[in-house]
Amino acid sequence: MMTTPAPELGQIVEVVRARPRFVISSHARPDGDSIGSQLAMAYALRDLGKDVRVINQDSAPPPILSFPGVGGIEIADRVEGSFDAAIIMECGDLTRTGVAGLERFFVINIDHHPGNTAYGQINWFDSSAAACAEMVFDIVRALGVPLSVEIATHIYLAILTDTGSFHYSSISPRTFDICREALEAGVDPVLVARNVYDSNNMGRLKLFGAVLGAMRIGGSGRIAIVYLDHDMARDAGGTYEDTEGLINLPLTVKEIQTVVFFKQIQDNEYRVSMRSKGDIDISAVAKEYGGGGHRNAAGCNVTGDIELLRKLFIEKLERAIELPESPA
Repeated sequence: MMTTPAPELGQIVEVVRARPRFVISSHARPDGDSIGSQLAMAYALRDLGKDVRVINQDSAPPPILSFPGVGGIEIADRVEGSFDAAIIMECGDLTRTGVAGLERFFVINIDHHPGNTAYGQINWFDSSAAACAEMVFDIVRALGVPLSVEIATHIYLAILTDTGSFHYSSISPRTFDICREALEAGVDPVLVARNVYDSNNMGRLKLFGAVLGAMRIGGSGRIAIVYLDHDMARDAGGTYEDTEGLINLPLTVKEIQTVVFFKQIQDNEYRVSMRSKGDIDISAVAKEYGGGGHRNAAGCNVTGDIELLRKLFIEKLERAIELPESPA
């Protein structure tokens, strides 16, 4: 795993060594990578004797609540107090955190999503990283912090979830090298997978059934369209947080190449999540609506009549499917 260190990595190490108080945050509606990256960094900084608080706008998804340190994450829409630096994970701009007041501090911006606006005093962007936690792993190593089982568990959790259980095209040999080191540090991959994927409650199971039962197949039969509103969630006895991972299930059907998931925010406003297989790039579709993400996983917010939105996204995803057919 020999690579030339990014100059930003050295800058981050200098700041971490020189400053005592840190706040760490990531995007609203955190996922496995955002939680794993934050907590791996927090454990590493605390190993160095630093004062660290992790503050997010929203709580972690239910399957992740049992992991070490998650209970210590503060949920707030504003950061109070004084810090020497704010470390922001996976946010294209600072507003993505949903946490006000972070701009008051020296900002270290660490991200692997295209479209980052370089809003920090230090901006480290690496689109080759399969998960932000791969970058955190490099920071931990550069700081000389031992890879404890807690740090390693969160790095492995982040990689496992952000690669769609090692399904996405962002995976590299580096990804598996890091996972190997995580296992050597004491991570139990079976236990992590069971906690993430096999800890459903009955409401979550019924919600999956309701959403998948109403799934539509669009256009050429290669696009799955799933939908959820507040009434459906209530009737199933589940919550919006219980839908974590649901979007990946239609992709297990051989013919399905992309999935679009419309989740009602309020009235005719929707959170749109998209997933794809192989070389099908859906990030461009998300960017049209002010969103972003990766080639195989992206999202945005839209407003409009749901039937018209379904039709619109089917058309756009059909075009995205056709593009990879050009000569490689």
